[in-house]
Amino acid sequence: MSARTKARKRALDLLYGADLREISLNAAIAVEAARDLAEPKRSSSWQYARQIVEGIAEHGDEIDELIETYAQGWTINRMPVIDRAIVRIGMWEILFNDEVPDGVAISEAVDAAKSLSTEDSAGFVNGLLGRVAQTR
Repeated sequence: MSARTKARKRALDLLYGADLREISLNAAIAVEAARDLAEPKRSSSWQYARQIVEGIAEHGDEIDELIETYAQGWTINRMPVIDRAIVRIGMWEILFNDEVPDGVAISEAVDAAKSLSTEDSAGFVNGLLGRVAQTR
């Protein structure tokens, strides 16, 4: 597993946990930053994971608005928590991280959906992120 894939997984864990516990992303980042200091072996994945989550915290309203625009009949609150987190990461990478090609961001999100969510989630994630990538 690549370093960025590990970082995406760590960011996904953070987003998912914050959403379930109903805490702010900034509070979740603070907890994870403290954990990173206590567990230096895990620090290689933290830098990019933090960049993802901070980017989502900064651009969350815009990302969520685009998700609702392109989700075709799905509201943010109706989506499974894990799918919501996966799509937010993919959207942030497509819209705000020029270092990651759109195809890579979409592929990583689809792979996460295949392994962590429902049978239909990978197609949903692929279609949603693909539409956003085409229109940007």
